[in-house]
Amino acid sequence: MEIVRYVQDGGVRVGVRKDGKVAALTWASSIAEVLAQPLEELRERLADLGPATDDAGLTHLPPVDGRTEVWAAGVTYERSRNGRVEESTESSVYEKVYDAPRPELFLKAVAWRVVTDGEPVAVRDDSAVDVPEPELAVVSNRFGEIVGYTVCNDMSSRDIEGQNPLYIPQAKIYSGSCALATGIVPVWEVPDPHDLTVTVEVAREGAVVWSGQTSTSRLHRRLDDLVAALHHPTHFPDGAVLATGTGIVPGLDFALAEGDRVDIAIDGVGTLSNPVVSGREPMAWLTETPRPHARKVQP
Repeated sequence: MEIVRYVQDGGVRVGVRKDGKVAALTWASSIAEVLAQPLEELRERLADLGPATDDAGLTHLPPVDGRTEVWAAGVTYERSRNGRVEESTESSVYEKVYDAPRPELFLKAVAWRVVTDGEPVAVRDDSAVDVPEPELAVVSNRFGEIVGYTVCNDMSSRDIEGQNPLYIPQAKIYSGSCALATGIVPVWEVPDPHDLTVTVEVAREGAVVWSGQTSTSRLHRRLDDLVAALHHPTHFPDGAVLATGTGIVPGLDFALAEGDRVDIAIDGVGTLSNPVVSGREPMAWLTETPRPHARKVQP
Protein backbone atom coordinates (compact mmCIF):
# COMPACT_ATOMS: atom_id res chain seq x y z
CA MET A 1 0.00 0.00 0.00
CA GLU A 2 1.19 3.50 -0.89
CA ILE A 3 -0.27 6.97 -0.54
CA VAL A 4 0.02 8.70 -3.93
CA ARG A 5 -0.76 12.02 -5.59
CA TYR A 6 -1.76 11.86 -9.23
CA VAL A 7 -3.58 13.42 -12.17
CA GLN A 8 -6.94 12.08 -13.26
CA ASP A 9 -9.47 13.76 -15.57
CA GLY A 10 -7.30 16.89 -15.60
CA GLY A 11 -7.28 17.32 -11.84
CA VAL A 12 -5.01 16.40 -8.93
CA ARG A 13 -6.19 13.66 -6.58
CA VAL A 14 -4.74 11.84 -3.59
CA GLY A 15 -5.32 8.14 -3.17
CA VAL A 16 -4.08 4.71 -2.20
CA ARG A 17 -2.14 2.50 -4.64
CA LYS A 18 -2.27 -1.25 -4.13
CA ASP A 19 -1.90 -4.24 -6.45
CA GLY A 20 -1.70 -2.11 -9.58
CA LYS A 21 -4.82 -0.11 -8.78
CA VAL A 22 -5.33 3.40 -7.39
CA ALA A 23 -8.42 4.59 -5.53
CA ALA A 24 -8.96 8.22 -4.53
CA LEU A 25 -9.48 9.20 -0.91
CA THR A 26 -13.03 10.44 -0.40
CA TRP A 27 -12.03 12.96 2.27
CA ALA A 28 -8.78 14.56 1.07
CA SER A 29 -7.54 16.27 -2.08
CA SER A 30 -3.98 16.96 -0.92
CA ILE A 31 -1.11 15.27 0.88
CA ALA A 32 -1.22 18.20 3.31
CA GLU A 33 -4.70 17.12 4.41
CA VAL A 34 -3.45 13.57 4.88
CA LEU A 35 -0.56 14.76 7.06
CA ALA A 36 -2.93 16.81 9.21
CA GLN A 37 -4.37 13.54 10.60
CA PRO A 38 -3.15 11.81 13.78
CA LEU A 39 -1.52 8.47 12.97
CA GLU A 40 -4.24 6.22 14.36
CA GLU A 41 -7.01 8.16 12.62
CA LEU A 42 -5.07 8.13 9.36
CA ARG A 43 -4.77 4.36 9.44
CA GLU A 44 -8.54 4.06 9.63
CA ARG A 45 -9.29 6.79 7.12
CA LEU A 46 -7.09 5.31 4.40
CA ALA A 47 -9.92 2.82 3.89
CA ASP A 48 -12.34 5.60 2.87
CA LEU A 49 -11.84 5.24 -0.86
CA GLY A 50 -13.68 5.76 -4.11
CA PRO A 51 -13.66 3.45 -7.15
CA ALA A 52 -10.29 2.05 -8.23
CA THR A 53 -8.59 2.61 -11.57
CA ASP A 54 -5.52 1.11 -13.24
CA ASP A 55 -2.31 2.74 -12.01
CA ALA A 56 -0.61 2.35 -15.39
CA GLY A 57 -2.73 5.02 -17.02
CA LEU A 58 -2.11 7.73 -14.42
CA THR A 59 0.39 10.57 -14.26
CA HIS A 60 1.95 10.69 -10.80
CA LEU A 61 3.07 13.82 -8.97
CA PRO A 62 5.51 14.25 -6.08
CA PRO A 63 3.86 13.11 -2.82
CA VAL A 64 4.26 16.56 -1.26
CA ASP A 65 2.19 19.75 -1.57
CA GLY A 66 0.82 22.73 0.32
CA ARG A 67 3.01 23.92 3.19
CA THR A 68 4.76 20.58 3.55
CA GLU A 69 8.55 21.01 3.45
CA VAL A 70 11.35 18.59 2.64
CA TRP A 71 14.27 18.69 5.07
CA ALA A 72 17.45 16.62 5.16
CA ALA A 73 19.88 15.26 7.73
CA GLY A 74 23.60 15.21 7.05
CA VAL A 75 26.55 13.05 8.13
CA THR A 76 24.37 10.26 9.50
CA TYR A 77 26.44 7.40 8.04
CA GLU A 78 30.14 6.73 8.55
CA ARG A 79 30.66 6.73 4.77
CA SER A 80 29.06 10.16 4.55
CA ARG A 81 31.34 11.48 7.27
CA ASN A 82 34.40 10.09 5.50
CA GLY A 83 33.26 11.49 2.15
CA ARG A 84 32.77 14.97 3.59
CA VAL A 85 36.19 14.80 5.26
CA GLU A 86 37.75 13.86 1.90
CA GLU A 87 36.20 16.78 0.03
CA SER A 88 36.29 19.57 2.59
CA THR A 89 38.85 22.21 3.43
CA GLU A 90 37.30 22.24 6.93
CA SER A 91 37.04 18.51 7.59
CA SER A 92 36.84 18.76 11.38
CA VAL A 93 33.27 20.10 11.31
CA TYR A 94 32.04 16.83 9.80
CA GLU A 95 33.96 14.70 12.28
CA LYS A 96 32.45 16.69 15.14
CA VAL A 97 28.82 16.60 13.93
CA TYR A 98 28.86 12.84 13.35
CA ASP A 99 29.13 12.15 17.09
CA ALA A 100 27.46 15.32 18.36
CA PRO A 101 24.21 15.11 20.35
CA ARG A 102 22.56 17.54 17.91
CA PRO A 103 22.17 16.29 14.30
CA GLU A 104 22.81 18.36 11.20
CA LEU A 105 19.42 19.34 9.72
CA PHE A 106 18.74 21.68 6.82
CA LEU A 107 15.85 22.69 4.58
CA LYS A 108 16.07 20.85 1.26
CA ALA A 109 13.04 21.99 -0.75
CA VAL A 110 9.61 23.56 -0.59
CA ALA A 111 6.85 21.44 -2.10
CA TRP A 112 6.69 23.09 -5.52
CA ARG A 113 10.39 22.51 -6.21
CA VAL A 114 10.24 18.74 -5.64
CA VAL A 115 10.29 16.39 -8.66
CA THR A 116 9.28 12.76 -8.82
CA ASP A 117 9.95 9.54 -10.72
CA GLY A 118 10.71 10.13 -14.40
CA GLU A 119 11.15 13.89 -14.03
CA PRO A 120 14.63 15.44 -14.33
CA VAL A 121 17.07 16.26 -11.57
CA ALA A 122 19.79 18.83 -12.21
CA VAL A 123 23.47 19.42 -11.69
CA ARG A 124 24.69 22.97 -11.20
CA ASP A 125 26.41 24.40 -14.27
CA ASP A 126 28.97 26.17 -12.03
CA SER A 127 29.98 22.99 -10.22
CA ALA A 128 32.43 20.31 -11.33
CA VAL A 129 31.52 17.48 -8.93
CA ASP A 130 27.79 16.80 -8.51
CA VAL A 131 26.48 13.50 -7.17
CA PRO A 132 23.21 11.78 -6.29
CA GLU A 133 22.57 10.95 -2.65
CA PRO A 134 20.14 8.01 -2.28
CA GLU A 135 18.28 8.28 1.02
CA LEU A 136 15.40 6.88 3.00
CA ALA A 137 12.97 9.73 3.63
CA VAL A 138 10.73 9.74 6.69
CA VAL A 139 7.29 11.34 6.38
CA SER A 140 5.88 12.88 9.56
CA ASN A 141 2.49 14.44 10.24
CA ARG A 142 1.77 17.77 11.91
CA PHE A 143 2.02 16.08 15.33
CA GLY A 144 5.57 14.86 14.72
CA GLU A 145 4.49 11.22 14.33
CA ILE A 146 6.19 9.09 11.67
CA VAL A 147 3.42 8.06 9.27
CA GLY A 148 5.42 6.64 6.37
CA TYR A 149 8.52 6.39 4.22
CA THR A 150 9.57 7.21 0.68
CA VAL A 151 12.72 7.35 -1.46
CA CYS A 152 14.72 10.57 -1.87
CA ASN A 153 17.52 11.67 -4.18
CA ASP A 154 19.24 14.51 -2.28
CA MET A 155 21.35 15.92 -5.13
CA SER A 156 24.55 17.59 -3.97
CA SER A 157 27.46 19.64 -5.28
CA ARG A 158 30.51 18.18 -3.56
CA ASP A 159 32.98 20.77 -4.72
CA ILE A 160 30.87 23.76 -3.61
CA GLU A 161 30.29 22.29 -0.16
CA GLY A 162 33.93 21.25 -0.02
CA GLN A 163 35.13 24.80 -0.52
CA ASN A 164 33.37 25.96 2.65
CA PRO A 165 30.71 24.31 4.86
CA LEU A 166 28.83 27.64 4.88
CA TYR A 167 28.11 27.02 1.20
CA ILE A 168 25.87 24.03 2.06
CA PRO A 169 22.65 25.86 1.03
CA GLN A 170 24.15 26.53 -2.41
CA ALA A 171 25.41 22.96 -2.71
CA LYS A 172 22.11 21.45 -1.64
CA ILE A 173 19.23 23.79 -2.51
CA TYR A 174 18.59 24.65 -6.16
CA SER A 175 16.11 23.82 -8.90
CA GLY A 176 16.24 20.10 -9.59
CA SER A 177 18.09 19.17 -6.41
CA CYS A 178 15.33 17.15 -4.70
CA ALA A 179 13.44 14.13 -6.03
CA LEU A 180 10.97 11.90 -4.18
CA ALA A 181 9.43 8.61 -5.28
CA THR A 182 5.75 8.71 -6.23
CA GLY A 183 4.49 6.81 -3.20
CA ILE A 184 4.55 7.07 0.60
CA VAL A 185 4.54 3.63 2.23
CA PRO A 186 2.66 3.77 5.56
CA VAL A 187 4.74 3.15 8.65
CA TRP A 188 2.83 -0.04 9.54
CA GLU A 189 3.81 -1.54 6.17
CA VAL A 190 7.57 -1.36 6.95
CA PRO A 191 8.42 -3.79 9.80
CA ASP A 192 11.98 -2.53 10.40
CA PRO A 193 13.05 0.74 8.78
CA HIS A 194 16.49 0.31 10.32
CA ASP A 195 17.20 -2.75 8.17
CA LEU A 196 16.50 -1.76 4.57
CA THR A 197 18.84 -2.24 1.61
CA VAL A 198 19.50 0.94 -0.40
CA THR A 199 20.97 0.72 -3.91
CA VAL A 200 21.88 3.24 -6.59
CA GLU A 201 23.05 3.02 -10.20
CA VAL A 202 24.05 5.75 -12.63
CA ALA A 203 23.60 4.88 -16.30
CA ARG A 204 25.44 6.75 -19.07
CA GLU A 205 24.97 5.94 -22.75
CA GLY A 206 23.41 2.61 -21.85
CA ALA A 207 26.10 1.45 -19.42
CA VAL A 208 26.28 1.59 -15.62
CA VAL A 209 29.17 3.92 -14.76
CA TRP A 210 28.74 3.96 -10.99
CA SER A 211 26.76 1.97 -8.44
CA GLY A 212 26.61 1.44 -4.71
CA GLN A 213 24.74 -0.28 -1.92
CA THR A 214 24.23 0.21 1.79
CA SER A 215 21.71 -0.56 4.52
CA THR A 216 19.80 1.68 6.88
CA SER A 217 21.24 -0.53 9.63
CA ARG A 218 24.38 1.60 9.18
CA LEU A 219 22.57 4.77 10.21
CA HIS A 220 24.36 6.41 13.11
CA ARG A 221 21.13 7.94 14.44
CA ARG A 222 17.62 6.62 15.02
CA LEU A 223 14.87 7.83 12.73
CA ASP A 224 12.59 8.87 15.56
CA ASP A 225 15.39 10.93 17.11
CA LEU A 226 15.93 12.78 13.81
CA VAL A 227 12.22 13.51 13.46
CA ALA A 228 12.00 14.67 17.08
CA ALA A 229 14.93 17.06 16.52
CA LEU A 230 13.22 18.46 13.41
CA HIS A 231 9.86 19.06 15.07
CA HIS A 232 11.18 20.28 18.45
CA PRO A 233 11.61 23.98 17.54
CA THR A 234 9.24 24.32 14.57
CA HIS A 235 5.57 23.84 13.70
CA PHE A 236 4.84 21.86 10.55
CA PRO A 237 1.07 22.32 10.07
CA ASP A 238 1.11 20.24 6.87
CA GLY A 239 3.71 17.74 8.05
CA ALA A 240 7.26 17.30 6.80
CA VAL A 241 9.48 14.94 4.83
CA LEU A 242 12.96 14.30 6.24
CA ALA A 243 15.67 12.69 4.09
CA THR A 244 17.83 10.82 6.57
CA GLY A 245 21.26 11.01 4.96
CA THR A 246 23.23 8.90 2.54
CA GLY A 247 25.52 5.95 3.16
CA ILE A 248 26.65 5.77 -0.48
CA VAL A 249 29.20 8.34 -1.64
CA PRO A 250 31.35 7.92 -4.78
CA GLY A 251 35.00 8.86 -4.95
CA LEU A 252 35.94 12.37 -5.93
CA ASP A 253 36.83 11.10 -9.40
CA PHE A 254 33.13 10.60 -10.24
CA ALA A 255 30.63 13.30 -11.20
CA LEU A 256 27.18 13.21 -12.77
CA ALA A 257 26.83 14.51 -16.32
CA GLU A 258 23.94 15.79 -18.37
CA GLY A 259 22.19 12.83 -19.99
CA ASP A 260 22.88 10.41 -17.14
CA ARG A 261 20.07 8.50 -15.43
CA VAL A 262 20.01 7.91 -11.66
CA ASP A 263 18.16 4.80 -10.44
CA ILE A 264 17.57 4.34 -6.69
CA ALA A 265 15.79 1.50 -4.90
CA ILE A 266 15.02 0.89 -1.24
CA ASP A 267 13.67 -2.55 -0.37
CA GLY A 268 10.11 -2.41 0.89
CA VAL A 269 9.80 1.32 0.17
CA GLY A 270 10.09 1.97 -3.55
CA THR A 271 12.13 3.07 -6.53
CA LEU A 272 13.09 6.39 -8.06
CA SER A 273 14.53 7.03 -11.52
CA ASN A 274 15.48 10.45 -12.89
CA PRO A 275 17.32 11.73 -15.97
CA VAL A 276 19.98 14.38 -15.34
CA VAL A 277 19.99 17.87 -16.87
CA SER A 278 22.43 20.73 -16.37
CA GLY A 279 21.72 24.22 -15.12
CA ARG A 280 18.74 26.32 -14.18
CA GLU A 281 16.82 26.73 -17.43
CA PRO A 282 15.87 23.06 -18.00
CA MET A 283 14.04 23.22 -14.64
CA ALA A 284 12.09 26.39 -15.45
CA TRP A 285 8.88 24.36 -15.86
CA LEU A 286 8.76 24.01 -12.06
CA THR A 287 7.78 27.69 -11.79
CA GLU A 288 4.49 27.13 -13.61
CA THR A 289 1.47 27.32 -11.30
CA PRO A 290 -0.32 24.98 -11.36
CA ARG A 291 2.04 22.26 -12.58
CA PRO A 292 1.86 22.10 -16.39
CA HIS A 293 -0.23 18.92 -16.50
CA ALA A 294 -2.54 19.33 -13.52
CA ARG A 295 -5.02 21.38 -11.57
CA LYS A 296 -6.51 20.69 -8.14
CA VAL A 297 -10.02 19.28 -7.80
CA GLN A 298 -12.09 18.35 -4.79
CA PRO A 299 -12.47 14.62 -3.97
